[in-house]
Amino acid sequence: MASGTGFRARIGSLAIDTRPLRTVAYRRLFLASTVTSIGTQLTRVAVPIQVFAMTGSSAYVGLASVFALIPLVVFALWGGAIADTVDRRKLLIGTNVGIAVTSVLLWVQAFAGFGSLWLLFLLHALQQGLFGVNGPARNASIARVVPEHLLPQAAALNMTMMTFGALLGPMIASALIPVIGLSMLYLIDAIALLATLWAVWKMPSLPPLSGQVRTAGLRDVLDGCRYFVRHKVLLAAMLADLIAMIAGMPRALFPQMASETFGDPGGGIALGLLYAAIPAGSVLAGLTSGWISRVHRHGVAVTVGVLAWGVAMIGFGLSASLPLAVVMLVLGGIADTMTMIFRSAILQSAATDEMRGRMQGLFVIVVSGGPSLADAVHGGAAAVFGTAVATAGGGVLVVVCMSLAALLLPAFLRYRAVGENRSAEQV
Repeated sequence: MASGTGFRARIGSLAIDTRPLRTVAYRRLFLASTVTSIGTQLTRVAVPIQVFAMTGSSAYVGLASVFALIPLVVFALWGGAIADTVDRRKLLIGTNVGIAVTSVLLWVQAFAGFGSLWLLFLLHALQQGLFGVNGPARNASIARVVPEHLLPQAAALNMTMMTFGALLGPMIASALIPVIGLSMLYLIDAIALLATLWAVWKMPSLPPLSGQVRTAGLRDVLDGCRYFVRHKVLLAAMLADLIAMIAGMPRALFPQMASETFGDPGGGIALGLLYAAIPAGSVLAGLTSGWISRVHRHGVAVTVGVLAWGVAMIGFGLSASLPLAVVMLVLGGIADTMTMIFRSAILQSAATDEMRGRMQGLFVIVVSGGPSLADAVHGGAAAVFGTAVATAGGGVLVVVCMSLAALLLPAFLRYRAVGENRSAEQV
């Protein structure tokens, strides 16, 4: 009996820690983020499908992605500065209303059959710009509503929620399109945002701690960039993500590898497994993240996670069998999620509150831009050297570059959990 109790206790210690959800304000913010994550995926599925239906060209589908990325990057920088100078709750309400309105307009243009590709691009770009402002404000609010010692646990919950949204959203979209049509995905997204608005409306006010509400300008953006460059812990945290993604994310090679390496031409089971493996690892890591509260060396944890990701990508590139390749990608997903959890906790705790929005804005840019750059880098490398060398070589680059970064930025390895560090200014 005692043995059974001990086993259950050990299993319980691995399960995701839900203590941050006991805080009412965070629970509402988590609800808002969950609905937004799933709804966003509906639109992300609907837009490329509609573009391809209108043009019959994958090139225009790629162009739609460019139109989405540019405003997201630009407004994430500015949005981070805004989030540091106004009441973040009001900013979340305003941007959520804007996102809902653009979803309604996307539904109108699809339902009415306007057939204007540039109108679709414009509305999609506008919505992504609003997400660029909304994301930093939402992420920067976490440290204001969650006790400091629970920031890693809150980061784990957020990562798990985002991964579930990325998996569940496309599944829901693919199931609904044959039944209700593509245009209704936009409307469902808009309706779901009502729950988000309610959750944010019920949150407490989150004005700047200084009490001074003002208009953010270019100087605030530049101040944020200077703050980021001066503080080595923040710089290293972002650099770790860029190293892992640009050098080590091989998703652009999945179609070619499924066909040539694993003998499944035409995008069959092999391709589906390759695309699903990393998210599956992320979900597994999130659901078994109860142990993270016992890790205090957050800088070391991020470094080890990136190194493990690199090793997994080396194994993936050298895999001659599909099962082994999938296992390597799952392990990579686990390592990447652990890295994301601790890096998010560092960004929440190491930056002061008056700079937290701008750091989250930079984080949005890194997370969005890194994989896109990786697609170009790996695609070019595979064309010259082949997929195995491009993928395994990318993993080697991750290990080498992360090791060098750790040696050149020792303050990052010294960084410990909240309570032992108060801000990036102390390191």
